[in-house]
Amino acid sequence: MDNFEPATFGELNADDYDELHDPGTTDETVALISSMVGTGRVLELAIGTGRIALPLAKGGCDISGIDGSPDMVAKLRDKPGGDKIPVKIGDFADVDISGTFDHVFLVFNTLFNLQTQDDQVRCFANTAKRLNPGGTFLIEAFVPNFTGFTENQRVKTKRVDAQSVWLEAVQHDPINQNFDFQRIRITEAGTKLVPLPLRYAYPAEINLMARLAGLRLKHRWGNWDRSAFTADSTFHISVYEKPV
Repeated sequence: MDNFEPATFGELNADDYDELHDPGTTDETVALISSMVGTGRVLELAIGTGRIALPLAKGGCDISGIDGSPDMVAKLRDKPGGDKIPVKIGDFADVDISGTFDHVFLVFNTLFNLQTQDDQVRCFANTAKRLNPGGTFLIEAFVPNFTGFTENQRVKTKRVDAQSVWLEAVQHDPINQNFDFQRIRITEAGTKLVPLPLRYAYPAEINLMARLAGLRLKHRWGNWDRSAFTADSTFHISVYEKPV
């Protein structure tokens, strides 16, 4: 999708992001990450409005962040404690931040916001450079699913009430593994278009990206409660480790 830059997502979504993008797993996510990081130095890629970083910081976690959207980070800064978290504005695939970290994480499918395989591989390579030996890189990502697709496209009704209709249209490019989403929100005030391009990857391909960066798979779960990852899992939490 043309002209979709690192800052574009925030420009389109920051105002209502917290209201419309709550996956309902925040407490479980924070609990698992907290149990892993201990007293180590932690970096969140695509920190956004601070859904995960703020409760981690409140619990005593030494956390920093990177995000491509000044608008999203402005929302983080407006929240209690948000002005105390160091955040670098930039493409999170570059991991352009000083120092090294014991743990890095990237949640809520955001790896797929990097629109090419090269960008995703670059993210792994640069993350590995920032990890201390024995450090971990945690990723949450959906398992690609093509239910409802016909001729590599799908239209789905997301919301209907007396004042609005929300639709989601998506085209699939199976060669490059791209989804081009367009969320269409029709209300009494008018129509709003919220595009989102994604480049998906299967767990096995993500493993290979990690291996190319010198990381090895340590854990893979099918939920934040550490339940097993199976053929029926809709997403995975994968933890990669940098060898000592």
